[in-house]
Amino acid sequence: MLTFFRRFFQSKIGLPIFLGFLVLMALAFVAADISGTSVGGVSGSENVAVVGDEPIPNSELVTAANNALDQVRAQNPVLTMPEFIEAGALDEVVRQLIDRYAVGSYANAYGLRAGENLINSEILQIQAFRSLAGEFDEKTYLAALRQRGLTDAVFRKDLANGLLEDQLLRPALIAPQMPEKIARQYASLVLERRRGEIALIPSAAYAPTTAPTTAQLTEWYAANRAQFIRPERRTLRFAVFGERSLKVNATPTEAEIAARYKRDAAQYQASERRSVTAFVVPTEDAAKALVAKVRGGTSLEAAAAAAGFSASQAPLRTREEMSGATSFAFAEKAFKASQGGIVDPAKGTLGWYVARVDTIERTPARSLADVRGSIAEQLTGEKRSAATADLIAEIEGEIDSGTAMAEVAKAYGLKVETTPALLANGQAFGRPEVQIVPQLVPVLTTAFQMEESEPQLAEVVAGQQFVIFEVARVDEAAAPPLAEIKAQAEDGWRRAQGAKLARAAAERIIAKTRGKTDLSAALAAEGKPFEREPIDLERRALLSQRGANIPPPLVLMFSMAEGSVKLLEGPRNIGWYVVSLDDISTNPIDKEPGLLQQTRAQLAPTLTEEYRRMAAAAMRKELGTTRNDAAIAAVRKQLSGEQ
Repeated sequence: MLTFFRRFFQSKIGLPIFLGFLVLMALAFVAADISGTSVGGVSGSENVAVVGDEPIPNSELVTAANNALDQVRAQNPVLTMPEFIEAGALDEVVRQLIDRYAVGSYANAYGLRAGENLINSEILQIQAFRSLAGEFDEKTYLAALRQRGLTDAVFRKDLANGLLEDQLLRPALIAPQMPEKIARQYASLVLERRRGEIALIPSAAYAPTTAPTTAQLTEWYAANRAQFIRPERRTLRFAVFGERSLKVNATPTEAEIAARYKRDAAQYQASERRSVTAFVVPTEDAAKALVAKVRGGTSLEAAAAAAGFSASQAPLRTREEMSGATSFAFAEKAFKASQGGIVDPAKGTLGWYVARVDTIERTPARSLADVRGSIAEQLTGEKRSAATADLIAEIEGEIDSGTAMAEVAKAYGLKVETTPALLANGQAFGRPEVQIVPQLVPVLTTAFQMEESEPQLAEVVAGQQFVIFEVARVDEAAAPPLAEIKAQAEDGWRRAQGAKLARAAAERIIAKTRGKTDLSAALAAEGKPFEREPIDLERRALLSQRGANIPPPLVLMFSMAEGSVKLLEGPRNIGWYVVSLDDISTNPIDKEPGLLQQTRAQLAPTLTEEYRRMAAAAMRKELGTTRNDAAIAAVRKQLSGEQ
């Protein structure tokens, strides 16, 4: 359906705005203690808002936005800040930041407190602050804060705000129930069926065929650079190596082989293992009678069955193993019997054993000459692993002491390779055919957090394969010079010009349809090739088929009044959608068993968030909240790279 809707997802972000991923746990890592300084060109003394008497420095918004972007990059590693802002995410960051301040200030105003001991207990529970032993580690804690550009005081303040919010709102939000009348209304929406038509008025149909002048293109590109932002790229130098590629002397000496033979002499002595089939009877007399019967020609299994028992076969065991599994007396007698012979009755923990020796496996003693090869192989592996571990420790020490990667590689005979410019998802920028070596995949996240020319060592396969890597070059996310993408910019300019004319055409079409002209006739009057799609769809089918990726024209259609026509802009200047809704019908909700209950359950989380927002809004109103739109715009401009 509506294949041209796919164009809505041609942008790097895709139309489904990922604010759903923007549960800003990063706000627990809000801005560093940097008031009074300059943050990326925005004065730290300015405030983006004031909640009550408490100002929110613009530096906090900068840090919160960067942390939020880091979270969303877990889903989309190549997302840039301009794209993030263009999707409306910065507005959500502002709202949540102000709400967090409002809740904390409101709680303090009414005497709620988050004491030092409570805050300490929360910090102690955070896994990221624990050492390898699982205990809270202060160095790990401070290092994690530094990585976010935070201080202990700022982190504790925000953690306290979160605890206060929990005290204030949890009682009201613990189990919200959607009123049945409201739930019934929402449930009925699921059963709506809408019929209409959607047409795309493409910009290409109205775009100029001539190229723009240099002045026109330069002016347009300056205003639309964000459309051409290239994500951050990093070029890595690396060397993959392992125990086989490192030069180590792992050949054991004859003395070492002899010493190992002497150490493990017990395993090279002559040995014997036996397997038996046996069952246990309660008395010695019964055991003797059954042994006599078996020795008289009855099979052991038949004798056991006749007496009401079941014989079972045991695996091959040494004398010691059999003694541990049965009893010492039985093992001694079993190892005296011949193969196929019946063992004399012997007492065990549960009774008296009646048994037959099934198999005897004898292994003769092995001399040093017999096992020299296997011992040498074992020692070689051990020595190679030990020598490799020593070399790895040496290499790591060299790196930690600041030795250049090239020098380390030369000293240890490692081959250094260089990647093409890589995106954060591991793809080579502009070269989709290139595949990076698999050993770099586990270290990509680290590589995109490192400084240039600061090598690190990582273990790729435990104890077997390692990689040294460093960032050779960082290409920051930015729009390229116009000369590099002139053809793309010209196409963009043409689409932009065509989009203006396409909108005018779409408005003419809508005016005609509102004047009772049929949509198909209004489209035909333009004399252009338009794409049209009739729609006859139930909302429930729409949701089940597409989930969160519902094309915006369909979203618009399911929010329109019957008999109306609406205009919707397509992304990236692809054109304008004319959405016409002819008819709305709804099936009775009572004919859908369980739908009402299902709707109430599904809307409970939404209701929780709605209550939370309403409570925060009331707190903001009581405290008095002032937004500094100019400061927010300055932060937006700076984060977008426009200054």
